[in-house]
Amino acid sequence: MAILPTLQGPSDLRGLSDQQLNSLAAEIRECIISTVARTGGHLGSSLGAVELTIALHRVLESPRDKVVWDTGHQAYAHKLLTGRYSRFGTLRQLGGISGFPRRSESGHDVFDGGHAGTGLSIAQGLATARDMRHSMERIAVVVGDAALISGLSLEALNDIGHRQTQLLIVLNDNAMSISPTVGAFSQYFSTLKLSSAWKQSKTAYDRILESLPLVGQPALKLSRRIRRMVVNFAQPGQLFEDLGITYLGVIPGHNRRGLEHIFRAALDVPGPVLVHVRTQKGRGYRPAERDQIGFHGAALPPMPELANSQPTPEVYSTAHAARTGAALARKESALPQPGQADEAPIEPAAPMQRAAPGEPAGNGNAAAGSADMGTPSDAARAATAKRPPNYTHHFASELVKLARTDRRIVAVTAGMPTGTGLHRFQAEFPDRFIDVGIAEQHAVALSAGMALAGERPVVALYSTFLQRAFDQVVHDVCQNDLPVLIAVDRSGLVGEDGTSHQGMFTLPTQRQLPGLVIASPKDEQELRSLVRTAFSQDHPFALHYPRDPGFGVPEQEARVLPVGIGEMLREGRDVVIVGFGPIVERGRQAAELLAADGWSVGLVNARFAKPLDRQLILDQARGKTLVATLEESVVTGGFGTGVLELLEEARLVDPAYREVGLRIIGIPAEHFVDHGSVDQLRHLLRLDPEGIAEQIREALVRMKASPRRDPAGANERTKARAS
Repeated sequence: MAILPTLQGPSDLRGLSDQQLNSLAAEIRECIISTVARTGGHLGSSLGAVELTIALHRVLESPRDKVVWDTGHQAYAHKLLTGRYSRFGTLRQLGGISGFPRRSESGHDVFDGGHAGTGLSIAQGLATARDMRHSMERIAVVVGDAALISGLSLEALNDIGHRQTQLLIVLNDNAMSISPTVGAFSQYFSTLKLSSAWKQSKTAYDRILESLPLVGQPALKLSRRIRRMVVNFAQPGQLFEDLGITYLGVIPGHNRRGLEHIFRAALDVPGPVLVHVRTQKGRGYRPAERDQIGFHGAALPPMPELANSQPTPEVYSTAHAARTGAALARKESALPQPGQADEAPIEPAAPMQRAAPGEPAGNGNAAAGSADMGTPSDAARAATAKRPPNYTHHFASELVKLARTDRRIVAVTAGMPTGTGLHRFQAEFPDRFIDVGIAEQHAVALSAGMALAGERPVVALYSTFLQRAFDQVVHDVCQNDLPVLIAVDRSGLVGEDGTSHQGMFTLPTQRQLPGLVIASPKDEQELRSLVRTAFSQDHPFALHYPRDPGFGVPEQEARVLPVGIGEMLREGRDVVIVGFGPIVERGRQAAELLAADGWSVGLVNARFAKPLDRQLILDQARGKTLVATLEESVVTGGFGTGVLELLEEARLVDPAYREVGLRIIGIPAEHFVDHGSVDQLRHLLRLDPEGIAEQIREALVRMKASPRRDPAGANERTKARAS
């Protein structure tokens, strides 16, 4: 009788005999091959991970324990073992099951994957949230050899080793990227490293050496160096050991019993453990074994008759299983004992930090810039001391206030605790603050992992550095629709640091992302309210604010604002200015300049670039001569483009909008913005009040428009509302 159709979930695996489990592996391969022959899919990697998947699900208790599949194209066996056998024939078909893990399909799918290199950061986020809650679930991540060498994976490994997170990392090495030495001595050494005898004798030996007068420390260093050389000779995993991650391997990847044995042992070791598993891509299907590249991806070569799909005899040979498991079986008595790794590793580097910015004197602000972002002169410091606190200061203050009552809030930054104001959060909540060093991609993916576990992470990055993590915002945060607050500091012009640091590109890149709320305040008080608004909803939220000082608005109790609802600040009959962010105040001043010319100008504070307040904008645009949009961002694809799209849609159905002109005012997209003071750059780009008014006048001249006559009492009503 077939076993696979009878399984309700991975817990059923623990009641099967060895013979039944071997038969099950054969059934899984047959199902994958026959299905992929019709639907296409990632065949080779999934065939190679069958025993590995069975072993993980027998050792762990999913969904209480979490298994993260990096990329996810090797997770077909996982899908079959977690209740999706009856629908597996719909793989990658419209309305069917996905070719990657999807949370909407099963509670056993932890994360909606698809891109290589994200798994370690997601797993680190899940484990970090677990440790903050003091819960007991075990976290494992399966990562391929090719994905392991991605920049994001290396960022995550550095953080995992530095923070010594309890985590099982399974390196599924199918020789498509790295080809380590495989041998009985390497397997024996991995087994030995888990034994209590090794750990205790190593520690005792180190203590004896260290206690020797005069020569103790030099002798200890020499001993450890020699020991590392021996370990490195026996194993290919010294890099991981140096990072502070216990390395075990290389383990035969198709010996299920051996895998179970080593996984159980590894889960008992304190701190992170990497188990290096060697698998064969395309295992059990000879064409895929011979052509591992061709049979990797979704577009496969023509597949021969299924008669050729029978597993190669060696896969299920009892003699082979005995041979490959012999080294581990002989050392059974030495396994497992928790404790430290075989070698005192080289101390992993602390997260790299961007140089701490100078703190403006006298006002308690978060710093205006780092060594990356420019060091203020003495004159600038003196001028800054007279200004109101900046937006970063108000953001951090409100975040700290909220964190006092919501323990789910975790603050994350990438080497900029002072520049982002999060040093204040760190001082009050050190156990809920994470600095990953200069690793923006990992910061965002880590935050996604924590959000998956129920935390409310805030990742604060400068706009220019957030550019590095665009894929993580798309793939990890927005695709999974996770409530991560992305604090986009230094949005807009930042001044003297020039072309590489202006925060002018983030808004257009974010506006295209489904499910992402994008907001920016008109002043510091509204910033506080938008911080609260972000935590009142359960979707990704990007909050943009500049490095500028505030306007000195008296502080009031922050309130939750309705998402997607703007604010009418001033009414007018000729022109309406619609602004996004603190540039709204310059729009107000421009409206006054235009009013002196006889124009009646309205003003809208949009608050949200996505979703737009469609009704407010359309109501105010109806019958106007001109709509002018304001943003301190590149104009191509930005806030103004969103208003243009809205008006164009309305023009198709309502003649009242067909004569309304539109002028998008922002940073031109043709050139990078060079260095200079922010005020100088705004003047040069005509984004100061005078320049905004001048651009609106130019548009009105081109339209050959003139101010309309004021109906009786209209001026008085407009002035009353403005006051």
